[in-house]
Amino acid sequence: MPSTSSDRAPRMILASGSPRRRELLAVLLPRFDVIPADIDESAREGEAPSDYVRRMAREKAAAGGFPDWTLGADTSVVLDGVLLGKPADEEEAIAMLERLSGTSHRVHSAVALRGPEGEFAECESITEVEFATIDPAWIRRYVASGDPMDKAGAYGIQGAPAAWIRELRGSYSGVVGLPLFETADLLRGAGFDPA
Repeated sequence: MPSTSSDRAPRMILASGSPRRRELLAVLLPRFDVIPADIDESAREGEAPSDYVRRMAREKAAAGGFPDWTLGADTSVVLDGVLLGKPADEEEAIAMLERLSGTSHRVHSAVALRGPEGEFAECESITEVEFATIDPAWIRRYVASGDPMDKAGAYGIQGAPAAWIRELRGSYSGVVGLPLFETADLLRGAGFDPA
């Protein structure tokens, strides 16, 4: 395990309130604390998707200023160069899913690991996801369930939308919210021994 300036064991903090990220990180680390970051997640004018998700991951990891290891992550759905964040309401969720129907899009998932001295290591996973043409009635039922409201692009691949995904090229866990291969690589680089 990484060394720290004190005798206590190093603490890992997950700077996210996402239950999906919590479940994924638990695959790699047996113990960590969850302290969600409270930051402004607005994209900047003209900001490229990779720049945006990497900045969000870094800002989340830095938000608490903890003297511990802190992991921040961000996932965004990108269609034709346009970021599709979390829908503001049901109408926007329906519109997003209608736009994704029958198309391919990219999911950018960035991870930033901040060390006790404020040093950063980061990575990004980009996955191509292709949806079949989605039945409009299904879209309305899915949105009415409330499930897409806290998810980038208005869908969670780990749920019912998987039935409409024709092909995925890249990291499944990255689409869920935390790319495990890349995250494990960051942790190993910091001296952790992920399971």
